[in-house]
Amino acid sequence: MDSLLYVCILIFTGIIAGFASGMIGVGGCFIMVPVQYWVLIADGLDSTLAIRVAFGTGLAVTLPTVMSAALGHHRRGTVDWKAAFPMGIAAIFGAVTGGTIATWLPGHILRIIFAIVVIVMALRMVWIVKECEECPIRQPLGILLLLGFCIGNITSLAGVGGGVVLIPILIILLHYPVHQAVGTSSACLIFSSAGAVASYLWYGLGVDGLPAYSIGYIDLIQWAILVGTTIPLSIIGVRFAYRCPAKTLRYFFVAVMFVVGVLMLVSR
Repeated sequence: MDSLLYVCILIFTGIIAGFASGMIGVGGCFIMVPVQYWVLIADGLDSTLAIRVAFGTGLAVTLPTVMSAALGHHRRGTVDWKAAFPMGIAAIFGAVTGGTIATWLPGHILRIIFAIVVIVMALRMVWIVKECEECPIRQPLGILLLLGFCIGNITSLAGVGGGVVLIPILIILLHYPVHQAVGTSSACLIFSSAGAVASYLWYGLGVDGLPAYSIGYIDLIQWAILVGTTIPLSIIGVRFAYRCPAKTLRYFFVAVMFVVGVLMLVSR
């Protein structure tokens, strides 16, 4: 693939993923991972290595992106650290567990897991989750730890942040207001992404056939391009989230996720 085209594709992808991260409280991997996978395949990388590199690099991009988004939400007072911290600690263990499994699974299995999770995420986004304005927020430690561990596993096995799964649970099960659920989810994703990145970095060390300038399953060139675009756009996304209704944007992302999920299912 032509180098200029390669860079332009990643820049455009980072812009969309970063805005989505800040706007709707997700990591943006559902956009980045398939694009990364396809450009790596186009560059001649083995499909199994390509999906692992896409997962590892995408999550490495998500880490500073969700940190930036969480900081924006924190400044607005919508991060509940009393819930985010225990969930985050459990998410690290879940991410390491899931990452260990993921680095041994065949590439087509990982691709199918990703596609299914993305399609389920799209279905969830169609469903309007209403907050209970009169219900007190619940913070049972056992449920927080279980949620964190599950989100960590999803992060590593599917290569996505898991915010679209966590946010409705926080709203429905624990009675969080919408904006506080989004902010708390962003904070939790910092921990789950860190655990997943550590797993993909460690298990990719010494593997033959990886792209040049890689550390483990993390492609530093892709990482630099995507981080350079996702972080500033996530800041804009956070500001946009507090200024306008997200209905139109949400349905746009639903359509994108359905297309991405189906394409990943039929990819070879």
